[in-house]
Amino acid sequence: MTDLIIWDEAPMANKFCFESLDKSLKDIMSGITHAGDSIFGGKVVVFGGDFRQILPVIPRGTRSDIIHATINSSYIWDHCKVLRLTKNMRLQTGATTSTTHDIRSFSEWILQIGDGTMCEPNDGYAREEREYFSSDSIDKSDSTNFDAYEHVTPEFLNALKTSGLPNHSIKVKVGATIMLMRNLDQSEGLCNGTRLTVTRLASHVIEAKIISGKNIGNLIYIPRMSLSPSQSPWPFKLVRRQFPIIVSFAMTINKSQGQSLDYVGLYLPKDVFSHGQLYVAISRVKSKKGLKILIHDKQREPMNTTTNVVFKEVFQNI
Repeated sequence: MTDLIIWDEAPMANKFCFESLDKSLKDIMSGITHAGDSIFGGKVVVFGGDFRQILPVIPRGTRSDIIHATINSSYIWDHCKVLRLTKNMRLQTGATTSTTHDIRSFSEWILQIGDGTMCEPNDGYAREEREYFSSDSIDKSDSTNFDAYEHVTPEFLNALKTSGLPNHSIKVKVGATIMLMRNLDQSEGLCNGTRLTVTRLASHVIEAKIISGKNIGNLIYIPRMSLSPSQSPWPFKLVRRQFPIIVSFAMTINKSQGQSLDYVGLYLPKDVFSHGQLYVAISRVKSKKGLKILIHDKQREPMNTTTNVVFKEVFQNI
């Protein structure tokens, strides 16, 4: 009975996600309607997003792997009607001519960085305080080589760190800013990336107040969870029972995508390494006054230049 499906941030998803949806809808709608063999089973699907932003994450993938994982490399793209919208900063009523010029200049500067047209040529690569410890284990259900795991000590497991998995040791106090790393309750706004302030600490639960999204001010309780990385970088599956949080006085560029902030301090001790990261970082604010950037080299000497990574191939057929 669905009339419209909206998929936001489409350029970040792997093309196989869209192709799977297409085949699933064709199976569902076949025999029900004459349009069952059409793309997406005849359903209208609207994709939103910006190809200047971060593309699908391919662990240990090459530049070619990333480009060919985007939606515009799929057969789906041949059936899409592309509508390109230019972002225009909304000006407040009564803005002066100088303010208008500053906003327009800042907007154009951001777009130049996103398109990789700046400094061409640009080819792309370059109080109460508690400490919570996790309970780590190995899931042996998918493996028969148990003898090799006898040499894996608790100290070794506790030292492992990877993206999307909380650390073995989390030290927080009342008033600290934290960020959720898992979707707990989307109806209450408890999603991956939600920021909260700790209000109370107990042995098995953390009370916190939401400070981002539509449910600002709500008090919620965060339990421990058994977590595993979606793509394990190790030859075994690590299961870590820990609070799904990370201290969030700062956030990574990838995690900041989708945030709208008044002030951003960008710290770049190393160059960005993926398409669109610099563009995402500087486009979180609405004005040049709200952006501060600190860049330094390995000797901690300040610099005024950095690498901008843009895979221009992804813009060719949009």
